[in-house]
Amino acid sequence: MRILVIKLAALGDVVLAFAAMRRIRDAHPGAQITLLTTPPYAGLATASGLFDHVETDGRPRRIGALLSMLRRLRRARYDLVYDLQTSSRSSGYFYALWPRPPRWSGIAAGCALPHANPDRDGMHTLERQADQLKAAGIWDDAPTAPGTAPPPDLGFMLRADDPRLAPERFGLTPPYALLIPGASPHRPEKRWPAAGYGQLAAALEREGLRVALIGGAAEAGLAEAIGAQAPGVVNLTGQTDFAQVAALAAHADLVVGNDTGPTHLAAAAGAPTLVLFSQASDPALCAPRGRRVSVLRVSRLDDLDVNTVFDAARDLRTA
Repeated sequence: MRILVIKLAALGDVVLAFAAMRRIRDAHPGAQITLLTTPPYAGLATASGLFDHVETDGRPRRIGALLSMLRRLRRARYDLVYDLQTSSRSSGYFYALWPRPPRWSGIAAGCALPHANPDRDGMHTLERQADQLKAAGIWDDAPTAPGTAPPPDLGFMLRADDPRLAPERFGLTPPYALLIPGASPHRPEKRWPAAGYGQLAAALEREGLRVALIGGAAEAGLAEAIGAQAPGVVNLTGQTDFAQVAALAAHADLVVGNDTGPTHLAAAAGAPTLVLFSQASDPALCAPRGRRVSVLRVSRLDDLDVNTVFDAARDLRTA
């Protein structure tokens, strides 16, 4: 059997989707399974061992690239497609494969295995995808009640024998905390201000924790502003890949971050994780899941004071 799984982005959503991806692999142990994704997630998908092939042109920007991808999908003659992206784009791929599309699990009108639950848009990603696989016939006892679906297992990222993943490589030994001050550049309302993170870093240092900053190279300015208030922080922005973020989180005493992909990685890796939400997104639909995750939500993150965050972080550490 030839199976295609579609999951294009973004990091937090990809992390959560690993629970459904694992279920798909377990349900089809002898199948040839291909993931259609985008370049940032190829290494993560390959390392998971869940896929026989990973293709990264799932979001073509030009018509020629789109037609080339669709021709390849037709030639592959997939028997079954699990569309975990369930967007207008991914549903469009179903329509483009007419008149002989494969059996398709998703929300595209006319597909063979529709996820037709009218409440799907009000479900957390983990329960929604579990319910989709239940509708597809491969997860009869899927955990679909709110809060019941377990977090994804990222054990494949946490190899103890890989020196690249050792906290000491980054100058860290427990106890330490990770702060994740970034978020999507086009969503500033999802970022707690750098001044708040700077004050929090200083407070955590006074509690005896070493503090490190995690983020992409684009967050260098945030890290500089935070470091001005807490000169002892270890600035790791732009220096870690996904596996290293997960490994650092697995050994951390605490992670505090915005609603962003690396925070999902940290939570799924098992870190005590405090996630800061504004009204810009709903934690009931997309909050990270892990062993110990706490959500702090306010209308505007600009109005969130450091004492509230520090108290919530201390409660999480001592729970």
